[in-house]
Amino acid sequence: MQSESFHRSIEAQLERWKDSPSRQPLLLNGARQVGKTYILRKFGERRFGNVCYVNLELLFNVDDIFGGDIAPAQLVRRLEVAAGERIVPGSTLLILDEIQSCERALTSLKYFCEMMPELHVAAAGSLLGVAINRKNYSFPVGKVHLLRLQPLDFGEYLLARGEETLAVLLCEHFQTLQPLPEAIHAKASSLYLEYLVTGGMPAAVGRFLERGSLLDVAPRQLEILDSYIADMAKYASPSEAVKIRACYESLPSQLAKENRKFQYKVVKKGGSASLFGAAIDWLEQAGVVLKCKRLDHAEIPLEAYANLSAFKLYMSDVGMLAMKSRLPAETVLANQGNTFLGALAENYAAQQLAALGKPLYYWEGATAEVDFVLQLGASLACAEIKKGVRTRSRSLSVFRQKYRPDICYRFSLKNFGNENGVRAVPLYAMFCLGKG
Repeated sequence: MQSESFHRSIEAQLERWKDSPSRQPLLLNGARQVGKTYILRKFGERRFGNVCYVNLELLFNVDDIFGGDIAPAQLVRRLEVAAGERIVPGSTLLILDEIQSCERALTSLKYFCEMMPELHVAAAGSLLGVAINRKNYSFPVGKVHLLRLQPLDFGEYLLARGEETLAVLLCEHFQTLQPLPEAIHAKASSLYLEYLVTGGMPAAVGRFLERGSLLDVAPRQLEILDSYIADMAKYASPSEAVKIRACYESLPSQLAKENRKFQYKVVKKGGSASLFGAAIDWLEQAGVVLKCKRLDHAEIPLEAYANLSAFKLYMSDVGMLAMKSRLPAETVLANQGNTFLGALAENYAAQQLAALGKPLYYWEGATAEVDFVLQLGASLACAEIKKGVRTRSRSLSVFRQKYRPDICYRFSLKNFGNENGVRAVPLYAMFCLGKG
């Protein structure tokens, strides 16, 4: 199966944006190579009469186009000439790619919103947060519709593998907690372990699907890792880039610790928030990492009780973590005999929750810790992550007794079930949290 057949859950949100009577220009953010350009072009070709695509990093006369009058009527005429494509409001999708490279282009979205709302304008940026923070860009607050694209979650991966029936079945059992037949459970577990190696970066998944070998995944992942390092040099000063890379290189070591809280001393002896705090912000804004904040008290609204000085950092893609940590694929597929597999499972869980748009929190008490605490509407939920089938833990009991959460999940490689009020859900079904 070719990567062009990938179905992304964000497509439903793009449809709603297109048809909204109060539509604003769309701004699609996300890390390098998560598929932003591809998904916008695919959507445009499928749902519009034509697509006018402009890459602002590659446009040689970008300053001429956006340097003067940026009233939409003037911009449209100049962009038509630059792209060689007619722009017709109501029929054309105008895509402004790598918009972080041109502040005036970002500012123009405000005027498209106010003066030409009938034109569908979609902008994409990989390091938008970094550019705004670094260059003091003026952001068109309230004038754009923001969406973030994450790597493929496991549900999307199943669809890419041609396993739509299995994906539907998993979500049915997520609702009922009835165990799957063992043969199906074993198949889903095997696909989950495979996903820990491939991850959800479209280029890596596409290469695996095209060639059918996990050996072909690593070169693509290394290319992406190299692009992250190149961005550090391009979008940060030399002194900042050194700190950013030091934090980035410490991620496997941070997650290998029994206490996975991010510690500056692991980056550098004597390290501190004042020295490396901005570097961590850069990594988060670039979409390279996911930040999970510590809760000292678990009560809705969770953000009100987040401890801003204590957090964990996960990589935004679990396959990239496996590659960066140099964990052999055969070790991952066997899922035994290596303590780092626990960190990999936890990173996987963080990635699935981020793909569902869930803010990441964990709880830590004096003698216990719960991997993830969730706010599901008005309900308080907690989730514990186990890499295999051994699921004994005291922390969840401590948390339940203290906070009386509405829902408790234990995600592991055990089959579906209900264990003393704790919903036992296989790791491969985490994506179903967003299905009901």
